[in-house]
Amino acid sequence: MTKKKTKDFKKAALIMAGGTATALWPRSTKDNPKLLTYILGEGSMIQNTVVRLLPYFDLSDIYIVTNDRIKEQVIEQLPAIAEENIISEPFGRGTAPCVALAVTYISEKYDDDSVIMAFPSDHYIENVREFHDSLILAADVAYNKKGIVTLGINPSRPETEYGYIQVKDKSFKPEEVIDENVRYSTTFAEKPDSATAQRFMDSGDFVWNSGIFVWRKDVILNAFKKYLPEHYRFFKILKKQVGKDFFKETLKDIYYQIDNDSLDYAILEKADNVFVVRSTFTWSDLGSWDEIHRIVFKDARNNYVEGNVAAVNIHNCLISSHDRFIGIAGVKDLVIIDSEDSLLVCRRDHEEDVQDIIDYMKRKQITHYM
Repeated sequence: MTKKKTKDFKKAALIMAGGTATALWPRSTKDNPKLLTYILGEGSMIQNTVVRLLPYFDLSDIYIVTNDRIKEQVIEQLPAIAEENIISEPFGRGTAPCVALAVTYISEKYDDDSVIMAFPSDHYIENVREFHDSLILAADVAYNKKGIVTLGINPSRPETEYGYIQVKDKSFKPEEVIDENVRYSTTFAEKPDSATAQRFMDSGDFVWNSGIFVWRKDVILNAFKKYLPEHYRFFKILKKQVGKDFFKETLKDIYYQIDNDSLDYAILEKADNVFVVRSTFTWSDLGSWDEIHRIVFKDARNNYVEGNVAAVNIHNCLISSHDRFIGIAGVKDLVIIDSEDSLLVCRRDHEEDVQDIIDYMKRKQITHYM
């Protein structure tokens, strides 16, 4: 990728840290969501996210958008982030309100042409230098083209668990070319079936949707005004309360009134100024134990085993012990994960059944283990 020199503008990072991933139960639960867990790397998912951003952002320009339920845990895990940079939602309302709240909260500190980048808190990224190159390019496009920019990952396989973005092959006139990796988006597609995912791969003009967004402050505010006018009106009211006693009360009242909206559905699929930076760094949203098995380094029998485990004659398994001793022999294609109070055993090709377990616990009201 062509490396571009970042223009002299202010920039800020918003880390969206409010969701859960029930597919990674029992390690990820409502009180200890995926972003706080130690899955891959030296730290928790959110700690690793912050570390990746530090070479490109000052600590004072990194903001965490979380929720009241896990705010104290986030503060504990990120002692280097000033507490005033941790923004808390009363409860989740989707990525659109999350970003609207953050931009409202930091608005006085940043000029209209400041570049703001939004990141999921619980994704896995390798090739960090290539990741930074993509950010630099995306920031230049957002600043100069006044567009909404997202990072699209060149797909390595016909994945059915990711969203896709279709891009134009030739978006610009020769004199307008920004970089060979920048395209206009044409279509946002949700998780496809296997046949559709293969067609997306074969076409060559689809990329994975990374969920990373880049824009100028004035551009995203105008997008809310145009596509989510109710949100824009409510958060304009909230802006007057930032730093005042009634801020939290006003925020909670607003969250009860607004709809649950995602940026993809509410803004990006409607806007005509959405650019995609085709990126080559290794990326995953770590949405299942099978995905983790795919990424980790495995032994000669395609097993990944960690913790206090005695494994004999097993093949193609993912086994992780939190504390207890696990003895296992003569099996294949299994996922076995334990936590302090729960144990998951399932076939690797039946990962969707983990959600069925969660649904079962909800029906039976055994929510203590969720």
